[in-house]
Amino acid sequence: MHSETNPHPELGVAPKRGLAHVAGPTDTPLIEDTIPAVLKRTAARWPDREAAIFTSEGIRWTWAEFAARVDRLASGLLALGLRHGDRLGIWSPNRSEWLLTQFATARIGVILVNINPAYRLHELEFALRKTGCRGLVLAETFKSSDYLSMVQRLLPELAKSEPGQLETRKLPDLRDIITIGETQHPGCHRFSDVEALGEAQDRAALDPITARLDPNEPINIQFTSGTTGSPKGATLTHRNIVNNAHFVTHAMLATEQDRVCIPVPFYHCFGMVMGTLGCVTKGATIVVPSEGFDPQSVLECVAAERCTALYGVPTMFVAILEHPDFANHDLSSLRTGIMAGAPCPIEVMKQVQSKMHMSEVTIAYGMTETAPVSFQSATDTPLEKRVSSVGLVQPHLEVKIVREDGSLANVGEQGELLTRGYSVMCGYWGEPERTDEALDADGWMHTGDLARIDSEGYCNITGRVKDMIVRGGENVYPREVEEFLYTHPDISQAQVFGIPDHKFGEIVAAWIVPRNGAELTEDAIRAFCRDEIAHFKVPAVIRFKDSLPLTVSGKPQKFVMRDAMIEELELEVEATA
Repeated sequence: MHSETNPHPELGVAPKRGLAHVAGPTDTPLIEDTIPAVLKRTAARWPDREAAIFTSEGIRWTWAEFAARVDRLASGLLALGLRHGDRLGIWSPNRSEWLLTQFATARIGVILVNINPAYRLHELEFALRKTGCRGLVLAETFKSSDYLSMVQRLLPELAKSEPGQLETRKLPDLRDIITIGETQHPGCHRFSDVEALGEAQDRAALDPITARLDPNEPINIQFTSGTTGSPKGATLTHRNIVNNAHFVTHAMLATEQDRVCIPVPFYHCFGMVMGTLGCVTKGATIVVPSEGFDPQSVLECVAAERCTALYGVPTMFVAILEHPDFANHDLSSLRTGIMAGAPCPIEVMKQVQSKMHMSEVTIAYGMTETAPVSFQSATDTPLEKRVSSVGLVQPHLEVKIVREDGSLANVGEQGELLTRGYSVMCGYWGEPERTDEALDADGWMHTGDLARIDSEGYCNITGRVKDMIVRGGENVYPREVEEFLYTHPDISQAQVFGIPDHKFGEIVAAWIVPRNGAELTEDAIRAFCRDEIAHFKVPAVIRFKDSLPLTVSGKPQKFVMRDAMIEELELEVEATA
């Protein structure tokens, strides 16, 4: 039953009794289908409508063509020996092969493991080993990353292996390396060859496999950095992501008439759940402007393809608005979209609504562990609410704000945000203890974010319980970077923290105590990081110290370090609400 005080009942219910506890409406039932069942229904309903457009690849598929390509690849993966429950990694920017792999793995119950395109060897090896990947799909290169050469360095045995017969002590589960591109590489399958292999198989074998899939079983693993060190594999089910994709696009009022421009990365929930899968739930056209975000490509794509919706983090919208060629592109087809990943400045929102015609743009908040969105604004949420909050709680979800002692906070009171409902992950892959730290016995996901909920149910994210750094929409957890720095033989101590930055919101800073007699330079530290961890985690500011400020009990005082850097660099600090 909707509260009369709630201006947008389709998105949330206002708090009751003055407590910071809200539950979304349940009028619309949850979808109890698997990903392939949703795709099948959409392809049957709109077979001749455009499903996916990759402008940089010159690709244009109808729903019937897309579903047929998915089946062909799924058959090819079966022919390689991949089976229900196996894990297949994908390390690639936004390409058509990524999209096909996403839905082909789901078709046969193979769990897709998303690997950040910015990862380096250290992180790649960890992800593959942690999940026991049977295979890896990878692009040859992207920007400054030479994925193939990195894999060849990691797996020297590949050069003397037959495709599909890889044996390496380092990653004992890994057998199949599948490369995107026309070149044949030693020990690797070409993606096109796997598709061709599927062409020769009986597609009728797919349906019995799909029929046995359970919507509540894992189908996707996405790595999210942890405050306690190495990345954690958030494990998501069909039910998690199908329903989140549905409700997120429903909040945008998306239909089969919409054409959604997706420049955000597929490896992240924003791209593959809110984006591609969201389009599948509505029959909307997936429009991909380029392999990675490029404002010029987005402008050209929106204008040429008459896109009605656009996704991005605030820094992407700023780059588009400030592009020197902005005024030369007709963006009048735009209506809606999603801005998420970081707070949106009010001036940016005003320009997005006026200059980009996105009067119905929505704001969303969530985390990978909640598949991802738990709060979202509506298409008609007032401007002030759109920029000062992350909207109202999504359907079938429950959210509360708790104090440090675990008691329920009052409306308007700051505390930690907890989420419960269909969207909450089934756990961190292979890490029950870390799962128990995040998910309590009552099913509440402890987000680690500080927030307030107002009397109407709107949520305002006010900070972080931990010391996570948000750099241009990418989350950086200091502990993970610190543990990597400690692998350097000349580093005795390292502390990583965020400092304010005009462009990225925050950037990574590090204070390092060298070992006795060691001579370290900032450039040497960055070079050490560059080939091993993602570029956004590499410290932008480095200072070498004889010692670190500590508490009486010996704990490093990051706030002292941060304040010292702010003073030294004369940085401006924005006040938080």
